[in-house]
Amino acid sequence: MIPKLTDRRGETFKHRPLGFRGHVTPWISVNLPSPRRPSARCAERMAEAPRSCDCFVSLPPGSRDDHVIFGKNSDRPRDEVQEVVYYPAASHPAGSLLECTYIQIPQVEQTHAVILSKPAWILGLERGDSAWAALSVITGLLEQHGQGGQCREDPEPFSYHNTFLLLDRTEAWVLETAGRLWVAQKVTEGVKNISNQLTIGTEISAEHPELRSVAQAQGWWDGEGEFNFSQVFSPENPPARMELAKQRYRGGTELLQQHDGSVTAEVMMSILRDKPSGICMDSGGFRTTGSMVSILPRDTSLSCIHFFTATPDPSRSVFKPFVFSECMTPVLRVVSPQFGPDDPVRKQPRFQSQVDRRHDLYKAHQVALNAMETNPDEGLARLSSTSEEHPQVETSSARRAAGEGPGSS
Repeated sequence: MIPKLTDRRGETFKHRPLGFRGHVTPWISVNLPSPRRPSARCAERMAEAPRSCDCFVSLPPGSRDDHVIFGKNSDRPRDEVQEVVYYPAASHPAGSLLECTYIQIPQVEQTHAVILSKPAWILGLERGDSAWAALSVITGLLEQHGQGGQCREDPEPFSYHNTFLLLDRTEAWVLETAGRLWVAQKVTEGVKNISNQLTIGTEISAEHPELRSVAQAQGWWDGEGEFNFSQVFSPENPPARMELAKQRYRGGTELLQQHDGSVTAEVMMSILRDKPSGICMDSGGFRTTGSMVSILPRDTSLSCIHFFTATPDPSRSVFKPFVFSECMTPVLRVVSPQFGPDDPVRKQPRFQSQVDRRHDLYKAHQVALNAMETNPDEGLARLSSTSEEHPQVETSSARRAAGEGPGSS
């Protein structure tokens, strides 16, 4: 889902909730195999079915309207539950610590309101009020703490490095990492997507000050000619999993390019629901467990609208809208149960047992999908009833963001 930016609950860099601070910055991350020569054990794991996430952004003139449009599919272990949680802005005592999923880090004195779609067993971090501020926070924490930690709720070791898509109303940044090293590319117009691989070549807008010297010292780059990050830091013998990720990346690029100049929230939802490309995936024990689409009008007098499924498989889910306002009412149907100190994530050793993290909407969605297998008409009716809004809300809410309907302000 994320690296980011300001909030009361946080995880440094390992996992990625899909999140927005107030009206501005979403930060999303997708997992990457460790850069350069992975161990035989790592390569064996990576040869399994693809465990990919896909993030998309369209900036004018790629968008039909004067909007930045964002989309994200979070592809995770198929039984993992994603919740959608809201945390209000808050003040914190000087010198206080923030409890993350695995470590503690210094808390900042003021945090912004944030909406997160995330695996229910991890915590989410949000700091910053622009894409560039988010990038600065991420790289600063990366320098201090590095990245790692278990990336799924299971005792079998599994971790990865991350790449992020950060955006606000005016621009986007792609941030890719290798250990504490990083490189970033600024995107100011058109369409862009990322998947589970390094995509930044020579189009580097910012980088870690020691990036090139480390590459030379390791013998990965001779210091001559143009520096190409993805070539220098990718494994010499990519495992099958990375080759499959390339197919997903190309498929996502093709879908975006087909709509270049006409991207809307509805178009982005259709891309996230696309099964032939593998963007909407269900294979090898992994599937799309949560999806998100956001509309960020460049006109700051218009509200941003963020859509979340909070349920698996966007092709059989409704995108529900969320708008930041002064008076927020928690939607408990999409918040998972809490287990406190008895949570297997908190107990040592970790992940020795499983708990039922399903929230009410997730359970209702399961019932609807099961009914569709035996009685399609009844199942479709149940699926529609899992939300107060019907699918038409996706279109009507998008129009409000464009100022085309009542309540657009």
